[in-house]
Amino acid sequence: MALEHAILVSLLEQPGSGYELARRFERSIGYFWTATHQQIYRVLKRMEGDGLLRVREVAQQGRPDKKEYEVAAPGRAALSQWLHEPVEPESIRHELAVKIRGAAFDDPAALISEVERHREAHRARLAHYLSGEQRDFTGPGAPQPPGIRQELQHVVLRGGVAYERMTIAWLDDVLATLHRLGAAPPGA
Repeated sequence: MALEHAILVSLLEQPGSGYELARRFERSIGYFWTATHQQIYRVLKRMEGDGLLRVREVAQQGRPDKKEYEVAAPGRAALSQWLHEPVEPESIRHELAVKIRGAAFDDPAALISEVERHREAHRARLAHYLSGEQRDFTGPGAPQPPGIRQELQHVVLRGGVAYERMTIAWLDDVLATLHRLGAAPPGA
């Protein structure tokens, strides 16, 4: 997937400035597709030049005017074309998994703090996802009945929740294994 597609989806959900788009990437889309602020601004400029986006100047009190981006008809067509193309299943690169395998050639217990750090990061992300789910989809302020956009956003979020839960369970298994191996006599 190209960053352009993630930007098109985000701007179709809600037009906004480059800054607002970068904030959305930090809050939600960025958990599935990351980009720096510089990358986002560079791609927005290119997409505007290619006619995929429309831009309007928005006056602000006491600050410089901002550019607000929205998807133009050619951008909608590009997203539609991409949505109809097949996507290959992703293969993952998992540096921690390689380290865990490599621990067979060193001290497995030395990885415990690193695995615990990863586990805590995944627990924090899961808590963030669950909080967002409560706020946006299952809590009292959630749209009833939800529209197609909310349903599809929610199913992606549920995938993130499931992934984090699976990863935490796996890290718990890794920790139990590392602790067991750390208690084993050297060379066992």
